[in-house]
Formats: sequence, C-alpha cells, structure tokens
Amino acid sequence: MAARPYWRGQIRLALVSIPVEIYSATKSGATIAFNQIHEPSGKRIKYEKVVPGIGPVDVNEIVKGFEYAKGEYVLLDEKEIEGVKLESKKTLELTQFVDAQDIDMIYFEKPYYVVPADDLAEEAFIVLREALRRSRKIGLGQLAMRGREYVVSIKACGRGIVMETLRYADEVNKAASYFREIADSDPDEELLDLATTLIDKKTGKFDASDFHDRYVDALKDLIERKKKGKTLNIDDGAEKADPRGSNVVDLMAALKKSIGSGAADKTAAKKAPAKAAAKKATDKPAKAPARKRA
Repeated sequence: MAARPYWRGQIRLALVSIPVEIYSATKSGATIAFNQIHEPSGKRIKYEKVVPGIGPVDVNEIVKGFEYAKGEYVLLDEKEIEGVKLESKKTLELTQFVDAQDIDMIYFEKPYYVVPADDLAEEAFIVLREALRRSRKIGLGQLAMRGREYVVSIKACGRGIVMETLRYADEVNKAASYFREIADSDPDEELLDLATTLIDKKTGKFDASDFHDRYVDALKDLIERKKKGKTLNIDDGAEKADPRGSNVVDLMAALKKSIGSGAADKTAAKKAPAKAAAKKATDKPAKAPARKRA
C-alpha cells in the first residue's frame, strides 16, 4: 500500500505556487516496546485514573489543567483547546533564504520528503530544487499542520526536496550556560597534530547502513530465544574498572597508539629538522677572540 501524504498543499515563491505532497522521512520501527505483566497470572497490568481520597473516576469527568502556581490550576476543556488551534493552511510561503551554515544543527527537528503533487507541478518543482542547489541556500517559512504552527526549512535533496521543522528559540537551551566552565585555552600543538592525524585516518563517506542499534538487535535475539524456550547466559566475567583511576592514561601515548607507529613517526618527523638545526647551532665551536697586537 502506498504511503499516505502527511500534508498536501502548495509551496509559494512570490507569485509562483507549486502543488506538493509531504511525507514523513523517518520511522520508529527500530524501537522495542514492553508491556508490564503480572507474573503470577501472566495478565497485562492495566492503569486506572484515580483521584486521591476518591478513587477511580469516569473519563468523562476529566479535563485538562495548567498549573500556574503550586496547587493552583486553570481548567480547560477540549472544545476550548480546539478553538485556539490554527487552521491547517494549504500554503507554505517562502519568506526568507539563508546560507545552510547559518542555522545551527541543534534547531533542526524532524525531516519530511517533499514531492510534486502531479505532472503539471513537476517543472516548477525542478526549477525551485535546482535554484536552491545552485545558490546553496535554504528556504524558510511557517506552516500550520495539525493545529500547530512550525518554522520550516526546505533544501534540495537528490531528485526531490527535504523539508525540516525547526525548533523555536525558546525550545533550545543556551550552550553558554553549559560550556562556560570549560577553559578557553589553546591545546598542545603536538597533541593537536596527533588528534588531527587520527581523524584523517578514520575519515570516510557516511553510510547509515553501517550502523546498527546493537541493544535492539540483542533484545530481538533475546526475545527469539525466550519464544523458543531457551535461556540467555549472562557473562559476569567482564573486566571491571580499576577503582584507583587506572582509566586516566597518558594522552600522548594513547593518541600515538591509536594512530599507529607509522603515522606517529611521520608527525614526529615534522619537528625533527627544527630540532636538528638547533642542535647543530649549539654544537658549533665558539670563534676565538682576535688577539690584540702588541
């Protein structure tokens, strides 16, 4: 069965409108959810909504409340909340374009694939896609979906366009409050050279399929074993951390070992000519002072 669009509408750039469909670009199929089970009976545990001192209550008697002070609530019913939801407008108007590096990655939230809605929209869609690619810009606008208004960005992606919802400024914690205690100092040059060499050695093209959630894989294996009546032997013989702090190692030695002797020797060789020149100057005999004529 074909995927259903998350949103249908049009992207508007000045007087040009392009009919598009938007599909979620991600899925949560990799996660494993558990239910709580009453072990003696094997039945699933249910949850009741209760009020202290009263007991279970009917779901029709429940409303939503916002706590504006300790123990003080403003009560709102569903009709009142629905009344302030934004109508899902069918137009995403691009109001600004920025360089890709101008937006910190922490603001990007959820990606969606954008495709032309029909053959008639394809030509204008391709023109917009290639204009974004050639200019290396990201388009910005605001879009109301399912009662909420989002700041969104669009950028070229292969044959299509990717739209991403962005977090608002008040949804992001300021980095300065977390990083202010870190020293503002320059690292040792030799250590920096070694670390850079290690990064270069491990640099390659990104392929998402190279990475797997090993915890989820192990859970699936455990579940299959249990279904077949098998048990899983847990190895308690793993190495334990030395409480005396043996994990504190010499950074220089660790970096050299990580890179390998060849790369480490190459880094050391950069400094060898300068050291040799300095030694040569030191070893050169001093010139004897000229004798005064009698």
